[in-house]
Amino acid sequence: MNGTAHAVIGSATGFIVAHTYHAPPAETLLFVGLGGVSGLMPDLDIDGKLRGKITLPHEVIRLSALIIGLMMIVYSFVEKAVLERWLGVGIGVLIIVVASFIKQKHMLTITGIAVMTGGFSIDERWLILLGIYLIIASFSSHRSYTHSIIGVVFFGVIASNLEASLGIRGVFYTCCGAYISHLIADLKILPFNKRGIKPFLPLSHKEI
Repeated sequence: MNGTAHAVIGSATGFIVAHTYHAPPAETLLFVGLGGVSGLMPDLDIDGKLRGKITLPHEVIRLSALIIGLMMIVYSFVEKAVLERWLGVGIGVLIIVVASFIKQKHMLTITGIAVMTGGFSIDERWLILLGIYLIIASFSSHRSYTHSIIGVVFFGVIASNLEASLGIRGVFYTCCGAYISHLIADLKILPFNKRGIKPFLPLSHKEI
């Protein structure tokens, strides 16, 4: 099933939850949006269709890192004492070298690190956990752990913390319901799916 269908089903899940909780219009829009995003989350894994659409082009990050590295080198020569100067130059060169290896496939990992760092800076647990989810997803093969019960549980913890942070009932059910809808829509038993999912990883690699 394609991403548009997953997003539509997820959004519909959010609308159903909003109707169940008799949510006002603003919260209904929030639930529909959260449902659409949550319905796409499992496809952030390797070769997933979504991962390339939520990250910046790697050229942007590479250029930014190169500029930062050069600025650190120049600043170290101008402002620092001898020992600090060479330490700063070394760090600047290291940044430039690391930047030269950045590819598009690394962008989701970098995004996850940035999200996790942002979560720590504003003390939001759900954001920290979301960053960890993105990092794990960036190393997971397609339709593996993000499409498993483990993925559901982990995303459920994120959703629970998000609901607690927002103080809006129904956020948890919206996010979890939309996420699970993605897995159901990817089952092999459905006639339009050539592949299925492995929900019981790592205990079982059986595809259903």
